Amino acid sequence: MGFSEAVKTCLRKYVTFSGRATRPEFWWFVLFFFLVIVIGGVIDLVLFGESTTAVTDTGASVGSETDFTPFTTIFGLLILLPYISVAVRRLHDTGRSGWWYWLGLIPLVGIIILIVWFASKGTTGSNKYGEDPQA
Repeated sequence: MGFSEAVKTCLRKYVTFSGRATRPEFWWFVLFFFLVIVIGGVIDLVLFGESTTAVTDTGASVGSETDFTPFTTIFGLLILLPYISVAVRRLHDTGRSGWWYWLGLIPLVGIIILIVWFASKGTTGSNKYGEDPQA
């Protein structure tokens, strides 16, 4: 499964929390999510950002920041549900309940455990969450 196919699949299954998702489907969508947020942030910075210049004895630096982020907020909210649903389907592929997604609320440890599970190979054949998406 390639990038565009994974994104189309995840957007088509916007709030489908049942079934299973392959590793490529999940990771391509994570990349898409990241790119959308970065591009939204750049657009917000260009349109609504403020530049500051700091001059010191050793040199100068320029920085930009903004507190108003409508594009990042809108894009993030639109993509949030498909991201959660593909993460739940990915957990299903590894034989775990989607409720394990809440493990991510535990700082650092929960996120690391979820990343390991998301990166691990799914169960071969069908499991209680559905047929093998690789088949």
